[in-house]
Amino acid sequence: MPTVPRNAAVPAMSETAARVDAVRAWFREAGRDLPWRDDRTSAWGVLVSEVMLQQTPVVRVEPVWREWMSRWPTPAALAADTQADAVRAWGRLGYPRRAKRLWECAVALVERHEGEVPCDLEALRALPGVGDYTAAAVMSFAFHRRALVLDTNVRRVIGRAWSGEPLPAAHQTVGERALAASLMPEDDAAAAEWAAASMELGALVCTARVARCDECPLAASCAWFADGCQGLEAAPRRTQPWHGTDRQVRGRIMALLRAASAGVNVTGHAALADVEPGQLDRCLEGLLEDGLVTRDEATGRCSL
Repeated sequence: MPTVPRNAAVPAMSETAARVDAVRAWFREAGRDLPWRDDRTSAWGVLVSEVMLQQTPVVRVEPVWREWMSRWPTPAALAADTQADAVRAWGRLGYPRRAKRLWECAVALVERHEGEVPCDLEALRALPGVGDYTAAAVMSFAFHRRALVLDTNVRRVIGRAWSGEPLPAAHQTVGERALAASLMPEDDAAAAEWAAASMELGALVCTARVARCDECPLAASCAWFADGCQGLEAAPRRTQPWHGTDRQVRGRIMALLRAASAGVNVTGHAALADVEPGQLDRCLEGLLEDGLVTRDEATGRCSL
């Protein structure tokens, strides 16, 4: 076996690798104990969690995810039930199209992949409701493979620590993706851990409005921190009005139909009497077009 001469220089770990390893080490100590991170969770469970977590906080997702996995532990179990069952079980997570797409995804998994979630990026992207981010997240978090997982939290961490940018741009750029790809360890397991760790750091410490730099493993080398954490005070506040919006009205219609045991005359229901008729019609038609609601043309009654 060849030996290393006593005076030989040992290559130092690159600065980038050291920073990535620091975040990974932080994650092992500070990462949340979430059920979909359990090694026993199936790839299907990870896929369901990723769809549910889109624009919805963990605290709201976790109980619904547990109920779903208890009722539908496999794609075949969900595919055997109806779309209406999925939408009804979605409850008040919001954006119920996600429930519809998950049901369609389960059907596709049964038809195309014998009820198994494929360990292949292109096959994942071809599933209903699965885009580039979700496919990469499943590859990384379910199969522990090297994949570019780039959500808002990861973009914010990389943008601040490496580029000194307070908040990511509205849309990803080619340069941003290239930088993120260059940071990924070559080893599959290490890359998967980096994906989870950088996302967690953005969710818990390097948050959009309050950066807890005293808790951050990158503070000593962060370009944004070195520049005095400038830019947040001038960043536009994103407000999301809710009351009286079409989204709220759509949610009220869905809640009414979820609770009903039979078809409902939505436009004439007392629970929606305070909604302006034109808005109510518009929201109902949108739900019908999205395939979330069906209407009996003979009676005008609607159901999931």
